[in-house]
Amino acid sequence: MRFQDRVAIVTGGAGGIGRATCLRLAEEGATVVVADIDADAARTTAAELATPGLAVQVDVGSPDSARELAATVTDVLGRVDVLVNNAGCDTIGPFADSDPATWQRLLTVNLMGTIACTHAVLPSLIEQGEGAIVCVASDAGRVGSSGEVVYSATKGGVIAFGKALAREVARHRIRVNSVAPGPTDTPFLNGFGGDLEKILNGMIRATPLRSLAQPEQIAAAIAFLASADADFITGQTVSVSGGLTMV
Repeated sequence: MRFQDRVAIVTGGAGGIGRATCLRLAEEGATVVVADIDADAARTTAAELATPGLAVQVDVGSPDSARELAATVTDVLGRVDVLVNNAGCDTIGPFADSDPATWQRLLTVNLMGTIACTHAVLPSLIEQGEGAIVCVASDAGRVGSSGEVVYSATKGGVIAFGKALAREVARHRIRVNSVAPGPTDTPFLNGFGGDLEKILNGMIRATPLRSLAQPEQIAAAIAFLASADADFITGQTVSVSGGLTMV
């Protein structure tokens, strides 16, 4: 049980990769905080955990809400050991047709949300003298993705943020790493407009392992980086993409 007596916060924990991560960490003994803007969905996921968990509503794009999340967890559970910055959003379409409201939403949730939640939790990790932070980025942030220009920029920012923070907090024995998923079989991906079957088949053909990732496969990489098995790994970005990108 790699996470016995550990408390882990997973933002965007109610569905997709976040839900799979909550389930995986709980299976390995963690007390998991399912943090999501959808309070009902967070409670549903928390009820499915193998160990007793906690559901907390949070708007990651609000620094005040992020601070409330951190305060609630420390008040109720006494500590935080792992933060998984998973909450995110995306919009598909040509950059030339996008608008400032869309840019702001992507920046607020994907990048500022990661920054705000990390800033809120970090003092507890520093006080403890240990901890692990895993950011869910994207291979779009490493190599770019047509139709996801601003999303790619935000995820590139998440990767850079994690690397810089890893250098800064290493002296406190806090590790910071990122997981960069490729196309993953989640409700979000299956909600793409247009000819969905053609889009998904194109993604599968472009992937050397000839399949989409499953949320559980991403969760396994997150759990590894958050665990003591990765206690000499920090500042890294691990692609989980079936070979779609080889960086």
